[in-house]
Amino acid sequence: MGWFGFASKEKKVSLEKGLEKTKENLLTRLSRAVAGKSKVDDDVLDNLEEVLVSSDVGVETTLRIIERIESRVAKDKYLNTNELNVILKEEITALLEQNASGQESDFSSPLKSVPYVIMVVGVNGSGKTTTIAKLAHQYKIAGKKVLLGAADTFRAAAIDQLQIWADRAGVPVVKQKMGSDPASVAFDSVKSGVAGGYDVVIIDTAGRLHNKINLMSELSKIKRVIEKVLPDAPHEVLLVLDGSTGQNAFEQAKQFTASTDVTALAITKLDGTAKGGVVIGISDQFRIPVRYIGIGEKLDDLQIFNRNEFVDSLFSSGN
Repeated sequence: MGWFGFASKEKKVSLEKGLEKTKENLLTRLSRAVAGKSKVDDDVLDNLEEVLVSSDVGVETTLRIIERIESRVAKDKYLNTNELNVILKEEITALLEQNASGQESDFSSPLKSVPYVIMVVGVNGSGKTTTIAKLAHQYKIAGKKVLLGAADTFRAAAIDQLQIWADRAGVPVVKQKMGSDPASVAFDSVKSGVAGGYDVVIIDTAGRLHNKINLMSELSKIKRVIEKVLPDAPHEVLLVLDGSTGQNAFEQAKQFTASTDVTALAITKLDGTAKGGVVIGISDQFRIPVRYIGIGEKLDDLQIFNRNEFVDSLFSSGN
């Protein structure tokens, strides 16, 4: 097996392992939903609806999936419950495919702009800092020159934490002292990225509560300052969400997308939760591409989200 085939297989194994709790929860509940039934009827659909909602897929997305399956039942007249997993897998995949921009190239692909500026937002505890480090690591091993900007100046610990992770990833950080103007740090970071010939500049921002209006205004200010250096930057505003919080991640996504121009999502901590269904709901409802998923604590445990591989892993029968 060649290197790329080996790497692809390793990625698949990591993804299935990372989604193990979600998969076990979903398949166990599905088995109970069809217990004693030979065909997909109203009772089975009611049970399926409960399974999806309780798996944090979300009410709106669940109803859309149920409607799709109801259409197939009406068309085919008779569907065996043994086919339900296959049907569900097909309909979830089809639903996610409606967001065509969700499928992305890998880290080694040519960048749309150089330096490519990524502004990362999200609440404290969402895995924002570690996601930044993982992104830096992935871009670096793909041959890109990466620079980080420590624009979360609200806490000294945030700057220190980013430096620790940057050291692990082997990339430099632009930083100032605690309490400095975050926009000033962002400005210096992008300016240094241009002057130093960096390919990617990733800027951390304050990760305080998403319902604070002044903090959202701060994010807008950071964007305006970045634009003074590069008029078309930031090229990506990445919202990091903690997948283990389930429905709370929906609320955070709602607040952030309403207050700032989020262009991509990263959903983290999927390896430690049975609530991975949240990826399906968020991808469907917000029409913002889920770009990355976090399935572990190591630097390599960040994957570009591939909807087909994700759904395949949820419904695969192998261990």
